[in-house]
Amino acid sequence: MCDSDEWIKILGARTHNLQALSVFLPRNRLTVITGPSGSGKSSLAFDTLYAEGRRRYLETLRGDQRALFHQLQPPDVDAIEGLPPVVCVSQRTAQARPRSTLATVTEIHDHLRLLWARFGNPHCPDCKLPIRKHTLTEIVRATLAQEGRKIFVLAPLVQDQPGEHREHFQYIRQTGFLRARVDGVLMEIRDTPRIEPRKPHTIELIVDRLIVKTTIEERLRESLAAASQHGHGRIVISDIETGDWNDDVYSTTFACMRCQATVPDLEPRGFSFNNPHGACPRCTGLGLIAETGATPNDLETEDDEVEATGPGVVCPECGGARLNRAARAVRFVDRGLHEVTALSVDAAADFFGRLTDVHAHKAQSLLVSEMLRRLQFLQQVGLGYLTLDRPAQTLSGGEAQRARLATHLGGGLLGVCYILDEPTLGLHPRDTQRLIDALRGLQARGNTVVVVEHDESVMRQADWLIDIGPGAGKHGGRLMASGPPGPSPSASEGRDGRQSQEALRWRSGPDARCIALHAARHHNLKNIDVAFPLGCFTCLTGVSGSGKSSLARDILIRAARRHLGLVAPAPGAHDRIDGLEQIDKVLEVDQRPLGKSSRSNPASHVGLFDPIRTLFAATRLAKIRGYKANRFSFNVKGGRCEVCQGHGTQRVDEAFLPDLRIPCPGCQGKRFNAPTLEVRYRGLSIADVLDMPIEDARAFFVNVPMLQGGLQALDEVGLGYLALGQPGNTLSGGEAQRVKLAAELAKAATGKTLYLFDEPTAGLHGTDIARLLRVFRRLTDAGNTVLVIEHHLGVIAACDWVIDLGPDAGDAGGEVVVAGPPSALAACDRSITGRYLARPLDV
Repeated sequence: MCDSDEWIKILGARTHNLQALSVFLPRNRLTVITGPSGSGKSSLAFDTLYAEGRRRYLETLRGDQRALFHQLQPPDVDAIEGLPPVVCVSQRTAQARPRSTLATVTEIHDHLRLLWARFGNPHCPDCKLPIRKHTLTEIVRATLAQEGRKIFVLAPLVQDQPGEHREHFQYIRQTGFLRARVDGVLMEIRDTPRIEPRKPHTIELIVDRLIVKTTIEERLRESLAAASQHGHGRIVISDIETGDWNDDVYSTTFACMRCQATVPDLEPRGFSFNNPHGACPRCTGLGLIAETGATPNDLETEDDEVEATGPGVVCPECGGARLNRAARAVRFVDRGLHEVTALSVDAAADFFGRLTDVHAHKAQSLLVSEMLRRLQFLQQVGLGYLTLDRPAQTLSGGEAQRARLATHLGGGLLGVCYILDEPTLGLHPRDTQRLIDALRGLQARGNTVVVVEHDESVMRQADWLIDIGPGAGKHGGRLMASGPPGPSPSASEGRDGRQSQEALRWRSGPDARCIALHAARHHNLKNIDVAFPLGCFTCLTGVSGSGKSSLARDILIRAARRHLGLVAPAPGAHDRIDGLEQIDKVLEVDQRPLGKSSRSNPASHVGLFDPIRTLFAATRLAKIRGYKANRFSFNVKGGRCEVCQGHGTQRVDEAFLPDLRIPCPGCQGKRFNAPTLEVRYRGLSIADVLDMPIEDARAFFVNVPMLQGGLQALDEVGLGYLALGQPGNTLSGGEAQRVKLAAELAKAATGKTLYLFDEPTAGLHGTDIARLLRVFRRLTDAGNTVLVIEHHLGVIAACDWVIDLGPDAGDAGGEVVVAGPPSALAACDRSITGRYLARPLDV
């Protein structure tokens, strides 16, 4: 076990709350790190293992290259041995770029652009007819094949346009030509002809007259080149021997001969909505127009662009396709690129799968095969239900991580250590095995895979299991178990099982009150009627893509918010909703970050920061100096550190690596300037209080009633290990969701609130889930309604009522499979979720 070639050895790790932890991880194997939330799992995997791998990588660069990067401090660990190169595949719950889509982040869009640019067939954006361009050689060859024909070589200047066209006749004379065909009549253009200005006219410059024979090839080529130049790529070869003009129309550019619409040459950049050559000019490639009227070109920063386009409306020019008219008119196998990206991954895989046998061109086959391979990787990680044009900023943390994992599956790296953060997040149990197979695929190439995970099936199938605990924060950071998983993967799983049984004893039946939704047909919903019981805990279940979010978020919550007079987008298609008068408040608690910057934190979100600042302003020194409460805010000038403007960190541009945040050199991360930090409340500065764990803050402020409600709420939802001032952009999606829940628990409840939780078990250990279930029961006992979108079987087994959508995803979903207690779901053979629920319920 001491051979560093077979083990990654971590010795004496003290990062964050790790307590001199030493542990060995087998190389080239699948290792799962588990433990309660806040126990130190991420500190070990990311802040120790990955941080050291990144630091070692930078040390391998030449001195001039290292100068481009900030010098990283090694993690607080005695030694790490046997560490291969490290790749981190995290959830990254922070705001994604508004231009990114599933296809762009997985590089599928690059292959699509190449395919359409190389093998697409352009069509006229106006009349939809196919457009073809000819080379001069092709035109010469076709013309010389008609030996003896007396021809005119013409350059079209005007096509069916009213006016006197004096400028065109003047252009003909200035370029040295004397004749033109005007409305089918040959004319000398020594003087400007008089034509009826209100009628449409066609004017063509006569470049040359020839009798076709082999000896005129060079002259013909020169005349054709001149005609193409004057006619902007359009050329007409005509004769009048039969009394009528016989025209052969050619174009050396992509131009429609009927309506003269032109299309630029096909290039990959012409199919990119991130490039002016391909982007829709109205929305500049975003697919949305800001309701405020601002356009992205008016905005100063990308954050402004996000804010402007977030609540926007679909662009009327491109219909949300993001591409300009010319790009949308190019067809490949009778589909536009934007039509293919509108397909789900499953549908796109089917589309390209049918092309592999019938298209033999080598380059085309290679592109199709590579796209098909990448699509299959997305299917393998359980993302087949997503559309390729799905904006990256709308992906959940788990979906975004699995999308990046699919990219790595096709990357071909060998001998590296992959570190993943709960890849099963948001994944239905049916798809978990496919994800495990994908992880095994990475490992089988000779890679080491380290996963922070709570899912039982992943833990059972791991090669090595590490349990960190026993609690969170200062109560964690110790090694509880390390070794191959046994009959029970860890002590933590046993705790999970006992808590699930405790939760089962809570169940009660719903009363007759409900919110009744009629004829829901938004997205893939099949005109369904759904009743949501009031005053109880309901789980909305189904495989990913079955229609859960469409039903709950896009219809029910939007309609409820509008009913209460709140601002909300238009609800999805449905006939009516009855029973909304029975609620007086609606709250959607999701995993979105508390904020995009470090200024938001648990204390401010729950309403604790203002009274804390008031306490500091009431101290003796603060009164002597005349400090008001805003002196102790890092959002305004005066008390904050102006070097970092109160962020506590500075961003370092790491060239081609992700940007790095380092402690501010002016305040060493404390956010406030020195005079402000001199003010003490019971011996602590404002920075000390913000660094204090929430559970310690409860004891420290035990005699301050106005703080106890919020602190108790944060502790009740399992966040006692967090610092009061922990930056919101460093919280996981699950932590952010629980902070929002705590903010509501701290308020006076009316007993008529409708709560919607979207996968609240994200990142939670079994003991944390049991605590969350008790909070749900507290809410329903007070008369509130709790609706949860969830895949976790323990949570589903503990609820009062289940609404199961399906039976499958996409077009195969959108129906109500079961509406009843969890036992009814477990007994339903048609329900995919029910098959997995039977075991927890012993059905």
